[in-house]
Amino acid sequence: MKPFLLSDALRAVGGRFFGDEAALGREVTRVTSDSRDAGPGALFFAFKGNRVDGHNFMAGCIEKGAAGCVSEREPAESERPAIVVESSLKAAGALAAWHRGRFDIPVVGITGSVGKTTTKEMVAAVLSQRFNTHKTEKNFNNELGVPRTLLRLDEKHEAAVVEMGISGFGEMRRLTNMVRPTIAVFSVIGDAHLEFLGDRKGVLRAKSEIFEGMDKNALAVLNGDDALLAGCKPNMRRVLYGLGENCDVRAENVRNLGEDGIALTICHARDAFEARIPAFGSHMVYAALAAAAVGLELGLTDEEIARGIAAYRTVGDRARVLHAGDVTVISDCYNANPNSCRAALDSLAAMPGRRVCVLGDMLELGEQTAALHSGVGEYAARLGVEQIVACGALSRHIYEGAKAAGGDAAYYPDKAALLGDLPALIRPGDTVLVKASHSMAFEEIVERLVER
Repeated sequence: MKPFLLSDALRAVGGRFFGDEAALGREVTRVTSDSRDAGPGALFFAFKGNRVDGHNFMAGCIEKGAAGCVSEREPAESERPAIVVESSLKAAGALAAWHRGRFDIPVVGITGSVGKTTTKEMVAAVLSQRFNTHKTEKNFNNELGVPRTLLRLDEKHEAAVVEMGISGFGEMRRLTNMVRPTIAVFSVIGDAHLEFLGDRKGVLRAKSEIFEGMDKNALAVLNGDDALLAGCKPNMRRVLYGLGENCDVRAENVRNLGEDGIALTICHARDAFEARIPAFGSHMVYAALAAAAVGLELGLTDEEIARGIAAYRTVGDRARVLHAGDVTVISDCYNANPNSCRAALDSLAAMPGRRVCVLGDMLELGEQTAALHSGVGEYAARLGVEQIVACGALSRHIYEGAKAAGGDAAYYPDKAALLGDLPALIRPGDTVLVKASHSMAFEEIVERLVER
């Protein structure tokens, strides 16, 4: 992190200072909410969580030499120096926004309903071929995670890629006030967080709040194959990417190589070049095209972009391919909504051998929950997936949709019931997709498949 003084933090968050004023000259070299990391140079933010209250650790942080604390209550003598604010969360955002303003570099904001983390990693892989690129760790993409990302910006960084996730109206506006992206990338507008946003038009409206906080000279990079995004006309330049003829950055001659990845030709106004994506899943094409569009905007050569795409690596349990003896397992347990499930099923359908999908509940779909689950089951059946396994209370609708479409489907109300039957469901040579919302903890199913 680019260091600053405790006095700078005080001005940025607008709080009240408690302690010896000489402490305002202390240098802050990192910001943390983990008391274990709160040694010399640390500014400790005390957050009150459901199980742990960070305020209880302030005295220990000061004892370990922390530069100071940010607190929502007046500190005891042993907890000073401290800056008292109304909300530690809002203060973290204010400090992050101030720190972001210290950097005159390209900042790419990544949003969308599906594929944000994949797109973030792909864009960062491409930009890293030319720039020292800072990026969001894991999926720290909300009002707590984005400040963490921004506050790690350092003098060495020449570009940044920041994932921006929301679930309600107003959140994107607050995130944008911190990030102030010079380029905004939209992956797709899908059926996610409908419980809070209503429908896809509501999703687009909420995510489009990003444009309100961007400069008129900024760029919007939009998925041109998404009807809502193709029709989106922000008050700035836009570039469309996708497979359609309307797209400025387009993929042609796409070859699905199964678990070996995808080969494609990327076409743009000046030229066309070959690229190879070293990851499973047809949806990866869109991440590569978005990264190419950003790279072209920032002056990278075709060769640099192709090299960056080839350097992409899968993060966590996102379409991770595992070999378990004579069975191939696709672990895609990080999250799920109808769009990402269909994309995963498309990729499964391109795999050899007998295809099996183990699908679980998709959350936060509101009034459309039953219909959207049923639609995924029907889609799997129509694709020709040989064995469809639905597990979870909501997933009964996946089973019913699959059966109605003529699919071979089985239903289990919970994981315990499924795990008992799992050996009988899987045959040698099968490729098995495991996908559900993260809270379903389907990693346990993956582990059982790998251990069989």
